[in-house]
Amino acid sequence: MSHRTPLARVEGLGSAHSGTAHFWQQRMSAVALVPLSIWFVVSLLGLVRADYVAAMDFLRAPINAVLMILFVVTLLYHMTLGIQVVIEDYVHSEGQKLTLLMLNRFFAWAVGAVSLFAIFRIAI
Repeated sequence: MSHRTPLARVEGLGSAHSGTAHFWQQRMSAVALVPLSIWFVVSLLGLVRADYVAAMDFLRAPINAVLMILFVVTLLYHMTLGIQVVIEDYVHSEGQKLTLLMLNRFFAWAVGAVSLFAIFRIAI
């Protein structure tokens, strides 16, 4: 005997009506962040004693610019998914929830736009 409605059984969706898509998106972005984070930390450690010109030259290399773009985009996507879960779980007022979810997205887009602009500006 199932506690789910017939419609929910047919659609295969959970109570949030999103199934496991959000779960898998967060896990896949986490998996992508593992090698990107290792690259990022190793790169930063290599630039510890570097001067401004060396750091700019590092980001001018096409492979480093592409990896930095992938790192920033994946990190912001993963962050947005994680913050969304926290907001949905702990904010109970629908108005506050909607506002915070919108601010979460706007913040990620703004940080992403500024970061990508800076990377493109340095790389080109």
